[in-house]
Amino acid sequence: MIEITDFHAPELDIFARKTEAQLLNKDHPEEGMFIAESPKVIERALNAGYTPVAVLVEKKQIEGEAASVLARCDEIPVYTAEFDVLAQLTGFKLTRGMLCAMRRRGLPEVEKVCQNAKKVAVLENVMNPTNVGAIFRSAAALNMDAVLLTGGCSNPLYRRASRVSMGTVFQIPWTFIGEKQEDWIENGIRRLHGLGFQTAALALSDDSVSIDDKRLREEKKLAIILGTEGDGLAEQTIAECDYTVKIPMTHGVDSLNVAAASAVAFWELGR
Repeated sequence: MIEITDFHAPELDIFARKTEAQLLNKDHPEEGMFIAESPKVIERALNAGYTPVAVLVEKKQIEGEAASVLARCDEIPVYTAEFDVLAQLTGFKLTRGMLCAMRRRGLPEVEKVCQNAKKVAVLENVMNPTNVGAIFRSAAALNMDAVLLTGGCSNPLYRRASRVSMGTVFQIPWTFIGEKQEDWIENGIRRLHGLGFQTAALALSDDSVSIDDKRLREEKKLAIILGTEGDGLAEQTIAECDYTVKIPMTHGVDSLNVAAASAVAFWELGR
């Protein structure tokens, strides 16, 4: 245990001064890191085999909720202080008073992630980490086998995304389908078809079918594609999909937030 006495200590940079982009380290992905927040999320990351590097923990949590996690991190530095000090250091109030810096791992190929999958969620340019985390939580809870993300999506291991997901980003298989958005536009739907998936675009369109259309549930392998906040899916994506699917609305509401829409879609189509 190391008591924090110097806010400017370089050892604390990873918690207090490095941005998500700096932690991701695209130029040297083998050195990439991420921050997991709260004991539950950290524990799920440990269970998934991620390697911890350092811990920042509120004093009162050492013998509290953080105790079981700390018992598994006995060979790394553990920095500690009172809650107010940690909030001042990091600039936000820590959920359950605990952060853990962890090493990233190489991502699996799309083919491996989809190898035994029957239902997959595909996120096109979903940029808000909160939405990404919420979609992952719904996907894990509502019978999706995997999640694929286009290059324009927020990274699921960003601190907010993994926290909102309640650590399910460490439980459900996922990867990026192409490094750049152009990779998805040029070849994404074709690649899903090549893996045996029928594709269902969630979008408002004149030729949409209702989400409870029995043909959707009869498909042996289905990819459910959700679009970015506000603009939704690209027109080309919709045109290339096998189905365009809508969730019926009432009271003049035209659409749901993408995270809410994902929960409805996964529940109906994952049964």
